Amino acid sequence: MAGALILTGCSGKGNGGGDTTGSGAGVSPTKAGGTGGEATGTGAVDEKPSATASAGSGSGSVGKTPGAVPIASKAPVPVASSAVVADDGCDHKMPISPDEVAVYRYTPEGGFLSLIVKHGNWGCGTPDSDGAPFETVGKETFIPMDQAAYVTVTNPIVESTENQPIGVQEFLDWLEAHPNSGLVFTYHLGADGAIDRLDEVFTP
Repeated sequence: MAGALILTGCSGKGNGGGDTTGSGAGVSPTKAGGTGGEATGTGAVDEKPSATASAGSGSGSVGKTPGAVPIASKAPVPVASSAVVADDGCDHKMPISPDEVAVYRYTPEGGFLSLIVKHGNWGCGTPDSDGAPFETVGKETFIPMDQAAYVTVTNPIVESTENQPIGVQEFLDWLEAHPNSGLVFTYHLGADGAIDRLDEVFTP
């Protein structure tokens, strides 16, 4: 019996050894499989954010696509000058008036009277103006004037909107007191080539 008990005890130790082996086997999965699995799992989890980051990075690229909008905004814009301009009924290429001048001053040089004038033509008026302007061209020229010429004037030389006759000297005195006024006159030349009639053109 004592021998049997001893054998049983030995057998128990053997079982204990087996338990140790089983216990070791139990530890082994935790040590290798568990930790290894967790490491692998952790690796997978770590990779997901980087994948997300890549996606975010991709989103960042997609987010930059609106940058193409400014390029699209550089499309040609219609130029206002291409619009059709309404006809204002005015001839913008009027010829030089053959019998009208803007009078600026006078001179007695050379022993005879001459008016200092500029030739020109009537331009196109604007809606907010009183009338068409007389647009002068070229340089000042001299036209001889007869001392006995017939002269008529209106405002501002006289207070009238209708032509009033005045003497040549009275007209010359006004020019001397108001040089470079540029008032417009129609004129007529006599046989000697000097002005024998001068009429102011009334302008508002």
